[in-house]
Amino acid sequence: MIARDPISDLPTHQVTNQVPPLIDYNLFASDPGLQEALRREGAGWAEETVHAFGAAIGTADSIARGEAANRHPPQLHSFDRFGQRIDFVEYHPAYHALMAQGLEAGIHSLPASGRPGAFVAHAALEYMLTQVEPGVCCPITMTGASLAVLLQNEGLHAEWAPLIIANAYDPAAGPATAKRGATIGMAMTEKQGGSDVRTNTTLARPLGGDHYELTGHKWFCSAPMSDGFLTLAQAPGGLTCFFTPRWRPDGKRNPIFIQRLKDKLGNRSNASAEIEYAGALAWRIGEEGRGVATIMAMVNQTRLDAALVCAGMMRHCAVEAVHHAAHRKAFGMHLIDQPLMQTVLADLVIEAEAATALVMRIARAFDGGSPEETAFARIGAAIAKFWVTKRLPNHSYEALECLGGNGFVEEGPLARFYREAPVNAIWEGSGNVNALDVLRALARERASLGALRMELEASKGLDRDYDRFLSGIEAGLQDLASAEPTARRLVEDLALGLQASLLLRHAPADVAETFVAGRLNGGMRGCYGALPAGLKLGPILERAVVGSAKVPATLK
Repeated sequence: MIARDPISDLPTHQVTNQVPPLIDYNLFASDPGLQEALRREGAGWAEETVHAFGAAIGTADSIARGEAANRHPPQLHSFDRFGQRIDFVEYHPAYHALMAQGLEAGIHSLPASGRPGAFVAHAALEYMLTQVEPGVCCPITMTGASLAVLLQNEGLHAEWAPLIIANAYDPAAGPATAKRGATIGMAMTEKQGGSDVRTNTTLARPLGGDHYELTGHKWFCSAPMSDGFLTLAQAPGGLTCFFTPRWRPDGKRNPIFIQRLKDKLGNRSNASAEIEYAGALAWRIGEEGRGVATIMAMVNQTRLDAALVCAGMMRHCAVEAVHHAAHRKAFGMHLIDQPLMQTVLADLVIEAEAATALVMRIARAFDGGSPEETAFARIGAAIAKFWVTKRLPNHSYEALECLGGNGFVEEGPLARFYREAPVNAIWEGSGNVNALDVLRALARERASLGALRMELEASKGLDRDYDRFLSGIEAGLQDLASAEPTARRLVEDLALGLQASLLLRHAPADVAETFVAGRLNGGMRGCYGALPAGLKLGPILERAVVGSAKVPATLK
């Protein structure tokens, strides 16, 4: 954010009808859907912390850091000036500042506390952080989720858990034992296989006990300056999970060489790299040949976070669009006073609110408490990951269009969010991978199917259109053995059903009615803003109003 004391009376013209920047507001206090979900899903005890973080992350300074971290992406320094290999990634100070804000707030460590509702509090904090800068959420998510894998090696967990759950950020390049806190990355895919990790060729040579030496490459390594990496390699017994630290116990650098950084469409503040293991020391986690099953303990959590950061971005896109429309005039009226624009804006707000309700409900399931909740977390994360990540790209585009040409330029936030939007649909399994995972869970895990039905049927009888839609879902569940060609259709219906069920039970009546009318039983159209006539849109728009923006009195 560059402007300071701007002058609007210029020698050639006066600057008018421009929208004030959306800064210095509390992302929690201005989001009724998030407030309601935090309390409803069992994290009311964290409200003071979440409120304080919402105020801190919504300041002009924090928002400016998000812009700067993307405008100045990380740079790789392979060698020092003497020709010695250093493999150092240099980040802009804004990136480090945002990492510190997130880690010091405990986004990564809250789930490890075991307190009921801790996953929900984690979700609320990360949902707000992503509205300022999504790129830092990737390393923060992986750091916290890594604990679920490290638990399967008692020695590693005892050594690394205190550094991982420390609410501190230490970007120094050196042994983790000398640092205040550690971050963890992940390196799974390879050139020849991508998501098909069973084709990995990286070799793991046993050294004795759970020590191995890795030789091979990784096509994508997220956050390459992390203190350690969870990775997959072929051991004598098959594909196996390993933990590879950047530094060996003797204080020497592990031979992990960064070949280059990816030049990505979005997610530019966060480095992604191609790396090579040249005899890197690693510790086995789990049994040989059980690598995928071992690392899935982390993947399910990161799938939830992929969905929740998309929900956060949806919220920000909707708020930016409403904020612009409330201040910008065209054809003699504020944009928000124009009926067709009202429909578009309300549709964007509804989509964001439904996504928020879904991810916060699944976060509660991750807190456990019963076999049913554990089963729902397993299947719910894959459903939400599939659907919410699919909805964000078009949602961000539609919000951008509401700002016209001002939305398309990189000086505003929505161009950056539009470039960011596709990444979470790719990360942690593409749409097809997640859809097929849902099918497998429904077919093989009776508990998952039962938990899903329980959640859907909780709203049975509340709305006739919902009941008809639920009957269609049940019909689709009857022949799972031949459902692969239409798996995307089924998972889409499941996601819509879950969102409608939650809104019917917990959201204001106008929000639930509009979602059902606009999404179920043929209501879904190819673009936002094609809602049926006769809906009450004013109360919906009010849920995305920030600061001095006003909803037309005629809509209230």
